[in-house]
Parts: sequence; C-alpha cells; structure tokens
Amino acid sequence: MLFTDLLRLTVLLVAGLATALGGVAVVAADAADDTLTLIVTAAWWLVAVVIGMVLGRPERAHESVAEVLAAARTITSLPDMSANRIAIGRLWPLGVFALVAGGLAAVFPSVPAIGSGYALLVALMWRNREAAVTGVEDRDGVRFYVEPSSPFEPLRLVRTPGLMRDRMPAGHPPPPPTA
Repeated sequence: MLFTDLLRLTVLLVAGLATALGGVAVVAADAADDTLTLIVTAAWWLVAVVIGMVLGRPERAHESVAEVLAAARTITSLPDMSANRIAIGRLWPLGVFALVAGGLAAVFPSVPAIGSGYALLVALMWRNREAAVTGVEDRDGVRFYVEPSSPFEPLRLVRTPGLMRDRMPAGHPPPPPTA
C-alpha cells in the first residue's frame, strides 16, 4: 500500500470518527438534558481545532514524516500489494476507539465528546502529511510503500524507484508537442 494512500485514508477515517462521535455526544447530552456537557464540549472542540491547526502546519508535517521516510529501506521491486490487509491491520484500533467511546455515551455523554475532540485534533494535525510525502516522492523520483506490520509496532516503509513517474511536478509547464 502506498504510504500516501494510508495517510489519506487515516485522515478521512479519523475525521469521520470525529463527526460520528460528535453526533453521538450531542444526542446523548441532549437526551440527558446535560447543558454543561454541551458547553464544555463546544469549548473542547474549539481548543482541539486550534491545537490541530497549529500542529498540522506544513512545516511541522515535513518534520513529522522526515524520520520515517529516512528510515525506509530501498528495494528494487514492488512490495506485497495487499492494500486492504495493510489498511485494516494498521487502522483497526480506530474502530475499537470509536466503538468504546460511542458505547459509553449512554452512561457518560462526555466520553464521546472528548473522543470526538481528540479525533478532530488528530485529523487536523495529520492533514498535510500526505502532501509532505508526495513532495519528497516528486522531488526524489521514488515511491514509499507500507510494509505489513502490527499497529502496535513502528511503521516501516520501503522505498522503490518511482521512475520519475509520468507527470510533471507542480509549477512546470508541459513539454511542447512533438511533430
């Protein structure tokens, strides 16, 4: 699985979890007629958005992926292409997080509210990482793939030749047509 695809999928999944948990939290707090939870939830979401925006700036995105990209080992052939297995294997803890946080809503409406704010923070913090990796791939003419591993182990990448791909980097005019 391409590392950029895993990053994109992670951000979309976490943003979706934030939305779902936010809805569950609001419904649970409204059903319990808990105005204080709704006020604290709104404040937490605003704080989470600000923190996520600050931590997700493009400069920080480049710093955050630099170490994992530098540790990638180089191979000359394409790795195992089981993208679904890799995605499920790496991202299943997010589903468990959502089920546990959402399941506690009936008893503790603040739990999904806190989980939603955290997921919102993470989605905003990770939103520029895919662009940072794509920039390195375009610059170096390589592709980064995720090696299958447990979600509890550090992420391992492999670097393959990208053969400078068939597209021009952003900002370059297309080549003139040949006659």
